[in-house]
Amino acid sequence: MFNVQKVTSDIIAWVREWFAQNGPGCNAVIGISGGKDSSVTAAVCAAALGPERVIGVMMPNGHQPDINYSEQLIKHLGIRSFTVNIKEAYDELTLEVASALVRGGAGEISRQTAVNMAPRLRMTALYALSQSMNGRVANTCNLSEDWVGYSTRWGDSVGDFSPLAKLTVHEVIEIGRYLGLPDYIVDKPPSDGLTGLTDEDNLGFTYETLDRYIRTGVCEPASKKELIDRKHRANLFKLSMMPAFPYEPEAD
Repeated sequence: MFNVQKVTSDIIAWVREWFAQNGPGCNAVIGISGGKDSSVTAAVCAAALGPERVIGVMMPNGHQPDINYSEQLIKHLGIRSFTVNIKEAYDELTLEVASALVRGGAGEISRQTAVNMAPRLRMTALYALSQSMNGRVANTCNLSEDWVGYSTRWGDSVGDFSPLAKLTVHEVIEIGRYLGLPDYIVDKPPSDGLTGLTDEDNLGFTYETLDRYIRTGVCEPASKKELIDRKHRANLFKLSMMPAFPYEPEAD
């Protein structure tokens, strides 16, 4: 049984304590996409630190049709905000990488490379703003996404602290409702904002199926279980820091 009142209170206390130990007086810097994860993260941080210590960053890649969701969330919480449009950087870097591949005889840039470029540039922008504004960057990933590797390595998969990493999609939604976020945000179909598809279209299964499997171990049909297990195994490396050679100097 998910006790949303207790879990929300515990997360708020955890964020407050983390900042007390790792950044007294620092600001929480959050990339605001207009989706539930970044919105709930921002709401939790505002409750823990006060809205004056939360900075929302919108990072469209050119024109973002649904950026009004982000703007409305920022207004709803009363937090500071900045907009960094990554289009020029994205276009230039994509062109340079593509040209280097062609010159090196490696062929064309892959679709996945181009897709992942944007979240990596966004994280660069977040850390740039954070460093200039006495900030700590929030990771906004949830357990469901992390379970199947639905994040970009060194893009949205990283941050300085992660309030939602142990919570499933449906648990995050419950917290959003409990914190009074507008229905149009918590009910918005989750999308990566990169491919024009919903998360569930990209994954091949629903979050309801995935969340039930994570919490109960039950997954039907068997083909969905096999797909989830395969994605989980293939992406476990994203959940750990890079391995280091365990060198130990020999004693003289």
